[in-house]
Amino acid sequence: MKKITYLMLFAFLVSCSRDTTFEYPVFPQSDVVDDYHGTLVADPWRWLEDPNSQQTNDWIAAQNAVTMPYLESLPGRDILKNRLTELWNFPRYSAPSRHGDLYFYYYNDGLQNQSVLFKQTDLDGEAEVLIDPNTFSEDGTVSMSSVAFSSEATYMAYAKSVGGSDWREFFVRNVTTGEDLSDHIQWVKFSGVSWDKKEEGFYYSRFPQPAEGELLTAPNRNMKLYYHKLGTSQEEDILVYERPDQPDWGLYGTVTDDGQYLIINITQGTDPRNRVYYKDLTRANSRVLPLMDAFDASYSFITNEGSTFYFRTNNDAPKYRVISVEASRPQPANWSTVIPERESVLNGISVVANRFVANYLTDARSEVFVYAMNGTFEREIELPTIGTASGFSGRKQDSEMFYSFASFTYPSTIFRYDFESNESTVFRASEIDFNPDDFETKQVFYESKDGTTVPMFITHKKGLKLDGSNPTYLYGYGGFNISMPPSFSVGNIVWLEQGGVYALPNIRGGGEYGREWHLAGTKERKQNVFDDFIAAGEFLVSEGYTSPSKLAIGGGSNGGLLVAATMIQRPDLFAAAIPAVGVLDMLRYHKFTIGWAWASDYGTSEDAEGFEYLFAYSPLHNLQEGVRYPSTLITTADRDDRVVPAHSFKFAAELQQKHGGNNPVLIRIETNAGHGAGKPTSMVIEELADRWAFLAKELGLRIR
Repeated sequence: MKKITYLMLFAFLVSCSRDTTFEYPVFPQSDVVDDYHGTLVADPWRWLEDPNSQQTNDWIAAQNAVTMPYLESLPGRDILKNRLTELWNFPRYSAPSRHGDLYFYYYNDGLQNQSVLFKQTDLDGEAEVLIDPNTFSEDGTVSMSSVAFSSEATYMAYAKSVGGSDWREFFVRNVTTGEDLSDHIQWVKFSGVSWDKKEEGFYYSRFPQPAEGELLTAPNRNMKLYYHKLGTSQEEDILVYERPDQPDWGLYGTVTDDGQYLIINITQGTDPRNRVYYKDLTRANSRVLPLMDAFDASYSFITNEGSTFYFRTNNDAPKYRVISVEASRPQPANWSTVIPERESVLNGISVVANRFVANYLTDARSEVFVYAMNGTFEREIELPTIGTASGFSGRKQDSEMFYSFASFTYPSTIFRYDFESNESTVFRASEIDFNPDDFETKQVFYESKDGTTVPMFITHKKGLKLDGSNPTYLYGYGGFNISMPPSFSVGNIVWLEQGGVYALPNIRGGGEYGREWHLAGTKERKQNVFDDFIAAGEFLVSEGYTSPSKLAIGGGSNGGLLVAATMIQRPDLFAAAIPAVGVLDMLRYHKFTIGWAWASDYGTSEDAEGFEYLFAYSPLHNLQEGVRYPSTLITTADRDDRVVPAHSFKFAAELQQKHGGNNPVLIRIETNAGHGAGKPTSMVIEELADRWAFLAKELGLRIR
């Protein structure tokens, strides 16, 4: 493989022919070698971990100088971009939520970079703009990442995120006048705010301010819980709870609906197991007391009736149950089961109209049931088809609620449910310029390497011939107890319209079948996740959907790890791969920002056993010299402070050096963007056009 120095690169024009010999930037390698429990491991690209160095910036510019012209010149890219823009240009609504006497919802007229927050007193009346995040920046890269209304909706706290960063800055707006107050909160990550009942202030959590130059890389530890009183400076905020002896604990406060208690959720990284403490807000100087004081299970607070608290938990119920706990007798022996565990996973639960609304996952698709507060089953809420219900919005005293429903070819639709009539009616429907009747979705079940049965959704045009000739995009995640139910994607519709197949397997590591399904894909069992994904690809080939020369894989974040690991383990099975914002250096991931928090799923190289299994699959460390890897488009962003871009940088540099084929292995580096949340519409469309054009070229799909 021919190479040139990066100083010469900017004059180099990349040809579009499939057998192009790509010329990648050449940069010096370091002689860094780490000793992991007696095993020496070289890290020649360590210098790419410094986002502030000139050398790293030069490397980024050099890579983009190869990647961007190539992507922009791909056949059919303009057609794809135009169709994406055309399809995206439709009105979109969120489910309304009610606070005080007002309704609030998000609305996007189609191509706005950020959705706008509206308020109105009557959903049949006139709506008024409350906040338009498109005014935060000219290019739409400053987003509104969260909002919280006070009890009577006199005020709202809202957060801004710059360039997709996880860092949040909170401001306070008077809902009636639309004017901002002087309040300004900084150094918040992963925390919203929760108002007190009197609307005098709110609770929030924050990290210490990072050192200069380390904003996007420094580890985030020592979270503290504060109370902010309106009209005061952040320096005057009252420290409510801290645990300096436990720097890895996350502390999150939620005020109960009646304003009597502060529920403190205590986490340790991304481990679903948590502790729960509480504070009586009706008594001055009350102490923080424990309810569940062991990291033995997951406990999600639902609501309270006086001093009786209700939780969704997988304690003695791997697929979750609902329990009640009396504050004066919090010992497990005194807990009462309100809604017992079922065969399906209790994916989420809320209280509306003084009833429990329980959202279950049955083979990764939604079923919704209503229970009385004593746990008596009342009814099932009928859903339009196989798909996903989410975003349930309503208060304990309301007689109505709103929810969203979507599936792979069923655009997100907002329904209003009336508890008295037990009827759901369409409140807002998406009108998109495509015909859903042209497509079909099947759910299949296949066998993984160890005999485990895994479900998979497959969507394609009706009349598909199972002759192995269909370009197929296999997407996956497989981690952190996160389920992958059916969802609607404008981007995927464009792929399907072109004749592509979209496949989504519900592999281990996710939460589709409860705690055991998640644990089966963690730590030393992580290889199960890769085996499940590989088996999905083998199934698609054996059943005639596609063939290795027509099969591509994709995934983001932990899914980026999935894609990179499987393309290395089975380069013969896949023609193309798109690992997005992936965790790719498994020996050092825990040293940056919030990476340490993922140890519950991954383990770390700090102990010998963890090093052994991480080293065995770490994408960065398992690339082999001279192997022809699938055509690869690595994607990341320069302001990603969730999975720092050094992962993708180092992997791309190593892949380009060792790759033994003439097919492309490129990296696309977005500027002024982060891990994905809050990304402006214009940026999303550009990235999708690049993705589909790249895959079309590599899978031999002619764009029409």
